[in-house]
Parts: sequence; C-alpha cells; structure tokens
Amino acid sequence: MTSSHETKKQELPPTAWAVLGLLSFPGERTGYELKKWADSSLRFFYWSPAISQIYAELRRLEELGYAASARSGPEEARAKRRYAITDAGREALSGWAADTAEAGPPVLKHGLLLRIWLGHLAEPERLRAMVGEHLERTRGELAAVREAMEHAGGVPEWAFPALALRWSERQHLAELELGEALLGDLEGLEEASRAAPAAESDPGPERGSGPRQTDGDAPTPG
Repeated sequence: MTSSHETKKQELPPTAWAVLGLLSFPGERTGYELKKWADSSLRFFYWSPAISQIYAELRRLEELGYAASARSGPEEARAKRRYAITDAGREALSGWAADTAEAGPPVLKHGLLLRIWLGHLAEPERLRAMVGEHLERTRGELAAVREAMEHAGGVPEWAFPALALRWSERQHLAELELGEALLGDLEGLEEASRAAPAAESDPGPERGSGPRQTDGDAPTPG
C-alpha cells in the first residue's frame, strides 16, 4: 500500500468502515441493498445512513481500492451497479476491526432526556406524554430488532451480526425499563410539588424556610 493510501486509510471515518463491513459478507450488493441492510441491522446499535451517504462512502472506498463495482449486463431490464470488497479492502478492514484503540466510548445523545432536563419550562402533562411516546416508539423498534434477529437466525455467515442484534434487543428492553422508571420519577416530582404549598402554609416552627436557594450555583459539584 502506498503512503498516500496509508494516509487516507487513517483518515477514514467509522461510517466508511461500516459500509466496507457491509461488503465484507458474501455476495455483491447495490447501494440500495446496502441501505436496506444497514436499516435492518446497523441502525439498531450504531448508524442509520442516508442513501447519499452510502454512495459517497462507496466512491471513497473505490478510490482507495478497498471496493470494486461493476454494472449489470443487458439481461437485467434496469442496469444496476453492484459493489464488492477487494482483497486490499478486506485486509484493511480486518486491521481496523482488530484495533480496539479505535473503538472509542459509546456516545449517548438522548433527545428525550435533554427535554426532561429542561422540564422546569414544560407542563408536567406534556413531559409525561413525551415519555409515553418514547416508550411506544421503543416498543416498535424492539419489534423490528426481533424481526431482524429472526431473519438472521440460522445463517452461519450472520452469526456475529446476530450477536449484535441480541445486544440491541437487551438495550431496547433496558430502555423500556428506564422509561417506565422515568414516568414514576415524574409522578413523584408532581406529588412533591403539589404538597409544597401545603407545607409552606404550615404555621409550625419551620414556616417560611422554603426551598433551599442555590444562589445561581449549578446543581453539581465543581
């Protein structure tokens, strides 16, 4: 491999390796087929690509010599370009997959939790509704994961993708448990808020103490 190719290899984003990984399984596939496969496997634990992103990565991989493509012949009514991994691509992918230093920590960007964090600006009913919508969506995703698991089951070449899907099933089950617990926490917070006015009107010795003031400090140490 030339030094220029080695430099490009180091600059490849994980999404490019993911596309090359899709090509590492037996057979040749069109960009559309890769998109469908990514949507039924990778999206459950890593990435949901746009078709334009798939094709952009395929072009990059071809330039590096990691993938090759060919158009279908006249026997097909509609010409299609199918892609396959090359020997150089498989060697590079094997090296990248074995390099645990590149894996990095998981990244969590939970849109619902960002809104819960800003719950002081929202109505309690709306917060509960958002959690309910999240739970319903998660149940749908869990059903899709299990459908993909059933499709992959019993196929020797998909044994490791099946393990990733099994992890995704557990992750979605955990997400459901966390969501239900979050609903309970919201209800507990509402109950405490309703009880607060009664406590403030109590003529006892602690009357007027009110909630603890933070004087603008963040609710975390440091």
